[in-house]
This record gives sequence, C-alpha cells and structure tokens, in this order.
Amino acid sequence: MESLVVQGGLRLEGTLRVDGAKNATLPILAASAMTEDTVHLLDVPDILDVRRMADILDMLGCETRRCGRAMTVSGRSMRSSEMPDQLSKQIRSSIFLLGPILSRFRQATVTYPGGCEIGLRPIDLHLSGLRSLGVEVREEGGVVHCDGTHMHAGEVHLDYPSVGATENVIMAAVCLPGTTTIHNAAREPEIVDLCRFICAMGGKVQGAGSPTVVVDGVKRLHGVTYTLMPDRICAGTMLAAGAITGGSIELTNAPVAEMHAICAKLREMGCTLHEETDVLRLESPRRLLAFPILQTQPHPGFPTDMQAQMLALLCVAEGTGVIVENVFENRFTHAGDLNRMGARIICSGRTAIVRGVEGLIGTHVIARDLRGGAALVLAGLKAQGETVIEHAELIDRGYDHFEKQLCSLGAQVRRTTDAT
Repeated sequence: MESLVVQGGLRLEGTLRVDGAKNATLPILAASAMTEDTVHLLDVPDILDVRRMADILDMLGCETRRCGRAMTVSGRSMRSSEMPDQLSKQIRSSIFLLGPILSRFRQATVTYPGGCEIGLRPIDLHLSGLRSLGVEVREEGGVVHCDGTHMHAGEVHLDYPSVGATENVIMAAVCLPGTTTIHNAAREPEIVDLCRFICAMGGKVQGAGSPTVVVDGVKRLHGVTYTLMPDRICAGTMLAAGAITGGSIELTNAPVAEMHAICAKLREMGCTLHEETDVLRLESPRRLLAFPILQTQPHPGFPTDMQAQMLALLCVAEGTGVIVENVFENRFTHAGDLNRMGARIICSGRTAIVRGVEGLIGTHVIARDLRGGAALVLAGLKAQGETVIEHAELIDRGYDHFEKQLCSLGAQVRRTTDAT
C-alpha cells in the first residue's frame, strides 16, 4: 500500500501545464479498437486507469505501446470479443469497450466493471441503448453476453443523460448502415472529444455536446494521429489547491471554455481568475468565503468529479455552505476523514452542510475513491502539521504523479510504501 504524506501550511505558487483528460483518454482508447489501422494518441496522461485500459486492449489482442506522452494502438491482431474478467473488474471504464467490441465482432462478453465505490452506477442505460440498436442482451452470474448479429441503426432515447451510455451507443453505431439518433444524450466535453476523434478516423457524428447526437454509419474507420483534450477536472483540482493555500498559480494548456462552472464557484469564494484562450491564472484571498449552495449536475452544470475538492475548500472557508450531490448517491465518504482533521460537516443523504473553520489538523486519513482522495490531499495542504493519506493508488487512477505536480508549485508532498 502506498500513501501520500503532506506537510501543510505552504502557499502554492507557480505555473503548471494541464495534462490530457482521463475521461476523454479512456473512451478514445476503447474507440481505437474499432479500426485495424494504427492510432497515434498524443498527450496521454500517465495514470493508473490508462495503464489498465492498455492492459485490457493487449489481452484482447491489440498492440499498445507508450513512448513518453504518446501512445499507439494497433487493432490489426485483435481477435477476442470476451473481456478479461479480473482486469475489467479493476476499472469502471472497461465498459467503454462494449460498443467497440460489438462494432468489430457483433458479439461481446463483459463482466460488470469495477472502479470507485461512489454509487451504484448500473450499466442498465448502456444495455437499453444497445437493445434499441437490435442487440440481444443476456445477463448471468455477473457476466453480460451481447449478441449483435442483428444490429441496426435506429432511434435511441436515454432515460438519463449518462456519459458512458452515450459514448457506448455512439461507438456501437458508427459502422452500422443508416442513421442512428440518440435523444437525451449527455453533453460533457469529453464526449465532444470522442466524437472529434471518431470523425478524424472517418466516422460521421453530428450534434456532440447537444442533447441530440446523430450518427451516420460508415463502412470502416482508419488510423489517425490525435491530440487529447486537456483535463478540466485536473485543472480544477489544481486551482482548488492554489485556492485552499491562499496561493497564486497559473495553468497552461487549460480547457478554459469547459471550466465556467468551476471558475464561477471559485470566484464566489473570493478568488480572482484571469482567463485567456488556454491559460488560467488564480489569485486566492487569505481566507476563502463560503458559497451558499453548490449542486452537482450533468454538464453544463457543476461536475460531480469536482464536488469533493470543493467540499475541502468549504471546510476552511468563512461562513456556512451546502453541497447537494445529485449525480451519485454515495459521494461523501471523505467527509468523515475531513471531520477527523477538524472540519465541521454534517451529511444527510445527498446533502452536506459545512460550517467553515479557520484551520485543520494533520492526521492519518484514508482515500476511499479517486476524487475524495484528492480532496484529502488538498485538506492536507491547508492543515497544520503532517497529513498521511493512505491508498494513494486510488488517486493515481486519475492524476499523473499528483505529488510531483504539487511539489512543482511549492508544496511538500512525498510518497511512501508500506512494506507490509
């Protein structure tokens, strides 16, 4: 087990480049399996979930290779339509391969995916969307068997704008003859990036980023060189790190246009932000101000993946604020650890009420999910003394060498390994 050890009380300042987006990289890696040609991806983050997705692709017969910030994927030798059981259970995003495998082989066998325990996150929407395309689905013993022998283009209506379901249906429909229309589609920027990638491979997708996505089927996709969009959640996390320490930081390669909801809340807390095309500069006050309420929503609302980090900021802000989690039902597991550090948080169902305190105290805490773990690191940056965050591997799922990035801005964060 690895831990991050944070020495609190230091003001962050400096410049940091934002990495490629986790939530764009994973479905794009999956979509790379839809062509036999070689795909070259640039600005690929070195995170645990990307490594695991590459391992799954290799097990399916693809050939993946990383060189620095670039990765190549060749699907020429892909032969298997059955997802590797143990690897799939380690990563929620393994479900993104369902659509591409069906597209290639018209058959797919997948296990229920793993990932962070932040809620039920059922795959029912994925399966109902694929059923609308003529896929026959049979579930038994935690395994889902999909028969796409009679797949066809068609009308798909999602009961909820699920990101994963939207992406899976798009990928399954790309090479189906005719036109597929997806209603109530998710609008997240990462879906737009996936559709740009598919179009660069020769696909025809329109309406990405809107509630209605139209896919006109093509016969085949070809290889491409593609640069991934920057990570708006990593950018938001680093802005939050600057804010909680009263710091002054600059982000380059920032997805400014996709971060309005995050920036609006930071301004509400008293921060000053200067925006350019791909540069964000933050100046934080000595003490943050509590916002009255924050509610997570599907895009363009406030992203659920930034809720935990904002909760950490609210803990040390002046005043009382409320956070309502509308996306996942179990995303306040980090609140207990923040309270152990001296925060005053009362949770009831999907709502957290926070009365800000002037300071936190460092102690041993446990990361229970990716974003909650990042929130505990942020709290440690503000806390007096030393904070040890166990299970750093959960944080590694979505942040590229998080401790090194923070140290480049003046933090003192080191990684330790428990030999036992």
